Amino acid sequence: MTENHLEVRIRKICTGLPGVTERMSHGAPAFFAGRQFLMLWIDGHHEHRFPHLWCAAPPGVQDELVTTEPDRFFRPPYVGGRGWIGLRLDGEIDWDEIVIVCEDAFRTVASKKLVASLDLSL
Repeated sequence: MTENHLEVRIRKICTGLPGVTERMSHGAPAFFAGRQFLMLWIDGHHEHRFPHLWCAAPPGVQDELVTTEPDRFFRPPYVGGRGWIGLRLDGEIDWDEIVIVCEDAFRTVASKKLVASLDLSL
């Protein structure tokens, strides 16, 4: 899968969520639902020289994923201290899982009104 295809797919998932906007942040596409919930590092970032994303996660999820699936999930720099997760995008991608990860990230930061709007659309 090409890097451009990854970006297009992630963008479609994120912008399909209610009230989401996209803008560049630190040279990478970033998605906001009032507050930022996801960054896409298509060319890698710092020591992680592979395509990946960083996203907000519900409490406790980071520890669980980094412990149980360290080959796919990691604690990203800067935002890892706030519970965000990093997810590698350089292997086989389960797009159903990506949708769930993006929705969970959205739910973590979005207002109750936006979350309710998502729930009505499902």
